[in-house]
Amino acid sequence: MKYNPLAVLIFCFTCIYMNSQEKKAGPVIEEFGPVWAVENPGFETDTKAEFKVVFEIADTPESHTTLNKTIETAARFYNMHAQSGVPVSQLHVALVVHHKASKDIIDQQAYLKRYGVKNPNFDLVKSLLDSGAQVILCGQSSYSRNIPKEDLIPDAQIALSAMTALLQLQNQGYHLIKF
Repeated sequence: MKYNPLAVLIFCFTCIYMNSQEKKAGPVIEEFGPVWAVENPGFETDTKAEFKVVFEIADTPESHTTLNKTIETAARFYNMHAQSGVPVSQLHVALVVHHKASKDIIDQQAYLKRYGVKNPNFDLVKSLLDSGAQVILCGQSSYSRNIPKEDLIPDAQIALSAMTALLQLQNQGYHLIKF
């Protein structure tokens, strides 16, 4: 088989370039949500737009010591857009949490009492709340999973239901992102 030396050279430089890039967190959520910089995208990010997103968070890892990567997606959203020049004041983020993921927004003391370990999501959720995100627990999940408001991370809210919160947020112009 013959090799094209130019093609091999281009391939090598591409591999070196792709491997030299690192994911970077911040500037909004410093400890979580690292993202790749995307140079010269064909689809430009509108840095003047308002970005209103609601993440539906229903699933969680099996282990009580593992970070919920679906929640971390909200941190990635903040960081990638801020790194790309979208002002933080134009980023509006909400998380509607229900089903198995309900446990992920419990404060440290309640989590330790239930599971014998600290909540691995506590610092992430607290950072999201401190950055202006809304974290809303489904009221139906609150009752069915015996998670009262006083067990939640401070500033998390309870809605009538996840369905209600998702509908109201979408009526306010938030766009649903579900993974």
